[in-house]
Amino acid sequence: MYNIEESIFNLIPKEEEIEQKRRRYKSCYPSNIPPSYSTLCHKTTTRPGITNPNGSFVIEGGTHSHKANYATFGKRGGQAKHNPNEYTKKGTRFTISVNSKKCHYKSQERKPPIPENSDKPIMGLVSDKNYIISNAVENILAAPKNTDSKKVDYLTKNNYGKVPKYIEKIKKDVEDEYQIVKELHAQEEDEKLKEKYLLPDDERRDLIAALKKKWEIVHHKYQEKSYLTKMPTLGFKRRSFNLEKSNMKRKCIY
Repeated sequence: MYNIEESIFNLIPKEEEIEQKRRRYKSCYPSNIPPSYSTLCHKTTTRPGITNPNGSFVIEGGTHSHKANYATFGKRGGQAKHNPNEYTKKGTRFTISVNSKKCHYKSQERKPPIPENSDKPIMGLVSDKNYIISNAVENILAAPKNTDSKKVDYLTKNNYGKVPKYIEKIKKDVEDEYQIVKELHAQEEDEKLKEKYLLPDDERRDLIAALKKKWEIVHHKYQEKSYLTKMPTLGFKRRSFNLEKSNMKRKCIY
């Protein structure tokens, strides 16, 4: 009945339901503490790594705040506006020292000045010099080169045929190292010899009797199972193989 579009109940005015405003949520943690285990809120501090791992409300130590200036929403409206009267003026960026002295050169020799655009080179110069003849005359009259340079005779040197000192030093170092290694091996051999000792006769007899007794038990079990042509189970086959293996070891010992 209520699903019909035209109904007499639609003539009854309905009461408007006014939704009550919910209570504003307020966190129990203060808003002025840095977040725990954050790596983005300590650029202005002297603490590297992470911030506030304990989640404490009061930050101990440090004089710098974990919040940078204007790091959230920037400056307020109008604060970033430039003042046209506060521009960089001449001489404000550099300071001129009162005690500055004029530069003086130690020598009076100077390079010739750079020619100006209006200067023109001297044109039309002609020389009557014959460069071919003058070059031939200079070579004919030139003094001969000194070709009496003595060749070095390495056979007459004092250290010819002798072993260099650095090679002797290297050989000596190698020999010292070999000697140290031999001494270490000798010490190890002495320690091994000290560990070896002869058993007393009573203890040796007891040991041999115990081994023989154990061998007899193993040999008896082996003799009981050695004539089987078919193994009933895999476990029985494995035990027979182990008994035979131990018996072979005993034969090798005795």
